[in-house]
Amino acid sequence: MSDAAQPTAAEVRAAAEAVKAALDRHLDAVERRSGEDDPAVYAAFNELAAAAEAYDELLYDAYDEVTPFEIPGDDSLPAYAGPDEPSALSVLIRRDYAVAEPQRLLAQAQRVADLDPDVPDLAPGSHRPGGGAGIVGGSVHAALGVLFGEYEPDEIASRHKEFGLEEGDSTLWVAALDDLAEPGEWLSAPFDQADPQRVVCRFDVSAVFDEELDDLDDDGLDDVVLGVAEDDGMLGVVSDDDDIEVVDDLDDEAETDGAGGAGGAGAPGGRKGPGAPR
Repeated sequence: MSDAAQPTAAEVRAAAEAVKAALDRHLDAVERRSGEDDPAVYAAFNELAAAAEAYDELLYDAYDEVTPFEIPGDDSLPAYAGPDEPSALSVLIRRDYAVAEPQRLLAQAQRVADLDPDVPDLAPGSHRPGGGAGIVGGSVHAALGVLFGEYEPDEIASRHKEFGLEEGDSTLWVAALDDLAEPGEWLSAPFDQADPQRVVCRFDVSAVFDEELDDLDDDGLDDVVLGVAEDDGMLGVVSDDDDIEVVDDLDDEAETDGAGGAGGAGAPGGRKGPGAPR
C-alpha cells in the first residue's frame, strides 16, 4: 500500500475503540441472553467479528502488525426461527459439477438418445435417420438435457464419473414451512424464498472438509501407529517410544504341529503368518 493510502493513527485508534465497544455489546448480550440461540447474541457476535477484522486490516496497513486473535466469520446459518412443530417442509439441494470429460458426456448422452425412439432429432444440421440419433451431436447443452432428463439426480451423483462429470461442493437444506405451497406457486422462482432462519438441518459436502481432516492427521497422528489385536478385535494405539515384540506365528504353528495338535491354517483357531493373505 502506498504512503498516501495508508490509514492514519487516528483511524487505527478509532477502529480499536470500535472493537472495545463491540466486545462490551457482545458480553452484555451474552449476559442477558434468553437461551442458547438468542438472536441478540448472534448479532453481537457478527458485529464483533466485523469490527475485529476492520481493526486488523487497518493495523496491518498502518504498522505492518497483526492482532493476536482471530474471530471466525459468519459462514453458518442464523439461529432457527421457524415453528417448533412444522406442518410442512421444503428440501433444497444444490450439487455442483465440472464437465471434466466432454466427449464422455456426449457419448453417454447419445447412447441414451439412441435407445429412446420418442426423442426427436434436434441436432442442428443432422440428417441421420432414427428417433434420437442426432439429438446430441456436439452440444454439451443438449447432452446435459438428455442425461438429467433420463436419470434421477441421486443416480447422476453416484455415477458422475461415468458421465464425464467431476464433483464440486454440494449441500442439502431441510427448511420448515407453515403450510404447503399451492401447486405451481413457486415454480417461476423456486429458490428465491429460501429462509436460512427456517432451516431445520443441513448437510454439506466439500473438499475443504477433507483438507481440514488431512491437516488434523498431519498435526496429531505423525508419531502414532495404530494396531489391531487379532484375537479380540480391539484397536490399540502404540506410540513410537513403546517396545514392540514381534511374534512369529509360523514358528508357533510349527511347534503345535510337531506336538500333534490340530492348529493348522485350515483348522479352527489357526493363525496365518505375517504377510499372509487373510
